Amino acid sequence: MTNGDLKEIRELIESFKVPAMARAGAISPCNVSVPAQTTTLGPEKTSFFQALSIPTKITRGMIEITANVPLLEEGLKVGQSESTLLAMLGIKPFQYGFDILNIYDSGSVFAPAILDITPEDIRSKFVAGVANVAAVSLNIGYPTIASVPHSIANGFRNIMAIAAATDIEFEQVATLKAYLADPSAFVCAAPVEEAAAEEEAAPAAVESEEESDDDMGFDMFG
Repeated sequence: MTNGDLKEIRELIESFKVPAMARAGAISPCNVSVPAQTTTLGPEKTSFFQALSIPTKITRGMIEITANVPLLEEGLKVGQSESTLLAMLGIKPFQYGFDILNIYDSGSVFAPAILDITPEDIRSKFVAGVANVAAVSLNIGYPTIASVPHSIANGFRNIMAIAAATDIEFEQVATLKAYLADPSAFVCAAPVEEAAAEEEAAPAAVESEEESDDDMGFDMFG
């Protein structure tokens, strides 16, 4: 029972986990692999590893597992050999802790996964639903709040197309008609500005050359 934030309380509860050994006969809640490592076991245990098809070699008198080996699969029972191997290696692959099954809040019972839903998720679902309603409404010709803006936009597009092909004039179509009448008037002025800058730079270069010639003349007379 709590008056706190449910998501924070769930995270706090789930943070208390205790590592546990894999007992024979238990159902594995996750996939378990034995990592490549040098063990503290002597060569006499080599046959045990061979029975489980685990590649090994002897390094400085100790058994070394040479590759990662998948040992347990989620949902399957833990065998006696697998349990013994994990115990010998000191691996505790499982965890014990509280598992939240359901949440009761303000008269409603729901799964903990509901707490993972964010406002952005709700907004995206709502927008997707509105888009579907608008698409269906436009397809069957039934106006709704979701489809009316699209109908108006489509209608205005048709009006502009008619105005462009006729002599009809109104403010919103003025720019379109001007472009159709003279597209060259809408060409970017950047190339013109660059050409003007080059023309200005050319006289400056000529002047600098003349100044250098004058300097050379003074030097010669000097």
